[in-house]
Amino acid sequence: MLFRLLIPVLLFAAAEPVQGPIRFEDVTRKAGIAFQHSFGAEQLGSLLESTGAGAVWFDYNNDGYQDLYVVSGRPLGPGMHPYPLRKAPDPMPHNHLYRNNRDGTFTDVTAAAGVAPDLFSMAAIAADYDNDGNEDLLVTGYGRVVLYRNRGDGTFEDVTAKAGLNVPGWSIGAAWLDYDRDDCVDLFVGRYVKFDPEYRTFYAADNYPGPLDYPAETNMLFHNNCDGTFTDVSAKSGIAAFKGRTMGATAADFDGDGYPDIYVANDKTENFLFHNQRDGTFKEMATEAGVAYGQNGENTSAMGPVFADFDGDGKVDLWISDSKYNRMYRNLGGLQFEDITEKAGISNLAAQYVSWGTTAQDFDNDGLPDLFVAHGGLIHMIPQEHSVFRNLGKWKFEDVSSTAGAFFANKTAVKSVGRGAAFADYDNDGRMDAFLVNLGAPAVLLRNTSPGAGHWIGVRLVGKKSNRDGIGAQVEVLAGGVRQRRERIAGSGYLSQDDGRVHFGLGKAATIGKLTVTWPSGTVQTLDNVAVDRVVTVEEK
Repeated sequence: MLFRLLIPVLLFAAAEPVQGPIRFEDVTRKAGIAFQHSFGAEQLGSLLESTGAGAVWFDYNNDGYQDLYVVSGRPLGPGMHPYPLRKAPDPMPHNHLYRNNRDGTFTDVTAAAGVAPDLFSMAAIAADYDNDGNEDLLVTGYGRVVLYRNRGDGTFEDVTAKAGLNVPGWSIGAAWLDYDRDDCVDLFVGRYVKFDPEYRTFYAADNYPGPLDYPAETNMLFHNNCDGTFTDVSAKSGIAAFKGRTMGATAADFDGDGYPDIYVANDKTENFLFHNQRDGTFKEMATEAGVAYGQNGENTSAMGPVFADFDGDGKVDLWISDSKYNRMYRNLGGLQFEDITEKAGISNLAAQYVSWGTTAQDFDNDGLPDLFVAHGGLIHMIPQEHSVFRNLGKWKFEDVSSTAGAFFANKTAVKSVGRGAAFADYDNDGRMDAFLVNLGAPAVLLRNTSPGAGHWIGVRLVGKKSNRDGIGAQVEVLAGGVRQRRERIAGSGYLSQDDGRVHFGLGKAATIGKLTVTWPSGTVQTLDNVAVDRVVTVEEK
């Protein structure tokens, strides 16, 4: 009799969903996000169409909540698409700006804001380039870039020509940085290949010509003149001396000398690490530093680079998504990195996928940055599930995707052809959320609902002597005897940019003993006994 009573109980227990340490909920429809990406054709027929798009989180109206801008492709002129649309869409696909309503929902304000360019767009990054207190917006794409100046009244103006930003060709991943520490943010723009839509020689199995079928391209660096204009210093800085096939780009101070460096993830070409020489020039040293190739010396399709301190030793490590095993590099100091992808347990977990959009964020607030990776077919529309890797410490990562919610669960996993991804605490609850851009399909907003997440703090920087956003500032917190350091970065992962507030998970620490900000100007500012579980604004003194 006892046995019969136990059977239904056991069956019920087995059916209960497993609660993982990191969990997300798909809230796209509930939040009012209705973005559909377009590559402008009936089916994939070119490298241009398959490259995808990204997004950026930024607070364009200064209300303390992160807004979302996401970019799209669109139908181009005759001869550009091997499989053109039979009928022009109405309305035409375009980029969208979603205003955060501060209640978990968003409103599409694209038309009112004036940020829907006639551009086959790729990436978006944001920064207050003119230091007027309003976040501005840069969009890269095929044929040109667009710089939108934020007027501060909910609208933007296209100041590309006025600012002197002439970027011909196919611009793609980009990043803001103050490379000369003159307190105005400069701009790095990556370019992909010299695309020729008329070139159609390829093997049938390849579907269409790939990146190696087109000539490599140079990247561009623009110096901010601190008067609303930029000067092209690509050649003068040494950046233009190197040709590659840029996908993603990011900038951070990897060697701790106070000057930001630039990492470029290239497609089928060795990656670049541009070391800032502190005199307006850069030295390319990826091979010397050990970050040019994959762990087997191969040129993979590298996608999204991310600088982060994964082991808490105060040195900035490097994570890169790619088409094979991905790459995790430990910063050894002395301008040297060690490839520990296999040791970290990531290679086997990622080998079955093509990895694109990614980040390193502390999703469970335990004090260790975890990984989120969006996957999708490389040259075909092959949907794949997506991954969450939890940082266990000591350079070990665990795949917790199957317990991260219905979107990731093995039997109910949502598969898509992922591309760009951007991350932010959009509801200010202290847990980092995710937004995924899918190729030719609806985007997805995932709210972080991780149970038992630890304490946290978000740090919003306001520069006075330094650039207004504090881009390049080093933020350090000491809480519960653990020291963490993160840098304010503007542009990372694949074609995207995350929440500009510097987020720290604090575990069980109920207070921060010391919070230190080292500004790009050299000013060091310290706050003692800082309360947790909130966003704190630090203004430079």
